[in-house]
Order: sequence, then structure tokens, then C-alpha cells
Amino acid sequence: MRSLPWTALNLGRKLKFHQLQVFDRVLETGSLVRAANETGLTQPAVSKIVHELEACFEGPLFVRSNRGMQPTELGELLGHRVKSLMAELRYLTDEVNAFSAGTSGHVIVGTLISAAADLLPRTIAMLKERTPGVLVTVREATTAQLFPALASGDLDIVVGRLPERSLPVANAFALTHEILFNESLSVIGGKRHWTHLPDRVPLAELREGAWILPVPESPSRLAAERLFHDAGLALPEDVVESLSVLTNIGLMLETPRVALMPRAAATPFVESGLLRVLADTMSGSFGDVGYSLRADKSPSPACARFVACLREVCGLKP
Repeated sequence: MRSLPWTALNLGRKLKFHQLQVFDRVLETGSLVRAANETGLTQPAVSKIVHELEACFEGPLFVRSNRGMQPTELGELLGHRVKSLMAELRYLTDEVNAFSAGTSGHVIVGTLISAAADLLPRTIAMLKERTPGVLVTVREATTAQLFPALASGDLDIVVGRLPERSLPVANAFALTHEILFNESLSVIGGKRHWTHLPDRVPLAELREGAWILPVPESPSRLAAERLFHDAGLALPEDVVESLSVLTNIGLMLETPRVALMPRAAATPFVESGLLRVLADTMSGSFGDVGYSLRADKSPSPACARFVACLREVCGLKP
């Protein structure tokens, strides 16, 4: 047992950065085997590195369970800092590559349903056309999952509906939020199931049918609930809760189930003839769509190029 506390100097001498990289992969994957595959090591080598770190910090970092390698309290504490270190290493790699060539780097984008179907594909297409060497990784999740990941450095940017400033999630992390445009909601259905209806159908008539609504923890659910409330209607009774664009579209193609979708997200599928607009809502009913960045860190060169393309797609100055 150590009698004296660590200092930054002696801890830096004790630790090897590669050990922390391996630890991060075990933490992220929850598996020694997958961590070994991702780092190009053998499983015994990964296990040895974990044991070396546990000896260094004088405590277990993981426990085995039916869900794989689960971090202990000490493991979570270390993991929180290691994630930031890995993000900084990624930023450094991008900056050195950008300085050398100007056409490489890696941007990790978190996205919501409001951006996944139209805004994000157009932005990525523009970015890859101009700088094909930039690697783009897209992760789709809820705001409650994306914002903590952005704050810790696991993501470079989050694109989608911005939460109202009054909501706790909007102010829980050191992030900046930039508005791109104000979006409306449309009621959408599979075209082949609704050919017998007029161009637009009152919301009250559609309410009795089968619906798809955003999950309760999503800020877009508030927009959906507000829409029915303002129309003097209760929420539909036959509901599937989902933020998965592919699942929602699949359901609407297979069944006469309808969904509330941001107008921009629905447009490509309406224009392709797969879906049709059954009802429009008032302007701005969905809220502001934009992007979020860390307030305490300038974006990497790759992320800055992504932001410039994002703004250009929306007709804004970079």
C-alpha cells in the first residue's frame, strides 16, 4: 500500500500511454477479446495490461459479469479521465495530419432523427467530395446519451433538434449550441396505405389510428405532446415509441401506421414516392435544428471542415 499520494510526475513515469489505450478499449467494448482485436494484441497481453494497471492503482478496475467486463468504481473514475485523454490524442492526430496534408482527420458525429435522413447525408456528401481523406463516424442516439458523450470527447459534434434552453439537458454540460433553421412537424404515412385520402387530413381524424411517437426521454417527444395538447386532443392510444428512422419508415411501409417527422427528414422519402404527407403543423412546431460543440475546446480541423459544410448546406455563411 502506498504511503504517499501520487504526483503528476511520478504517475506519469509509472504509466504507459499504450496501457491507457488498451484500458479504454476494454472499457468501451466490455470484452478482453474485442479489445484485443481492436488493438492488434492477444487476449493474454490485454489481460496482462489490465493487471498492470490494477497493480499500479492498487485496486480492481473491472469485474466479470454476464454482461462482460464491467468497470468498478475505480475503473469508472479512471475511465472518465482516460476518455478525455483519448479524445485529446485524436485531436492531436487530426491536427498533425491536417498540418501535413490538409485533407485528413476524423470527425465523430452524434445525430438525432431530425438530421439523420437529409441534413447529415448532404453534409457528409459535400465534405467527402471536398476532402475524401476525412473519416466520418456517425452515431445515432437520444439527446440524453449524445450530450454527455460530446462533453467527454467521445463525440466531436451533435447535429439535430436543439433542446429548449429551459430543459436541464440543455445546460447540464459545457456546450455551445448554434441554430441552423427552425423546423416544423409533418404527419407522415406510407403512400400506398393512404391513396384514398385527400391531400391533407385533420389531426383529429388521424388520432384514432396507429401512431409512431418519439421515445419519452427525447426532447422531440415534448414537441409531439405539445402538438396534440394545442389541438385539444389526447395522445393516440395505439403507439409505438421509436427514434429509429429505418424502423419507423419500415413500419409505415408495411402498415397504415403514421408518424410525426420533421419536414426536412421526411422530404427525401416523400419525393421518392415511399411516403406521403397527411397533415402539416404550424411553422416552428418541431423547434430549432442545429449543432452542438464543446464550449471548452476548439473543434479539430476535420470537425471545423464538417461545420463549414453543414452551414453551407443550410445556406449559411461558414
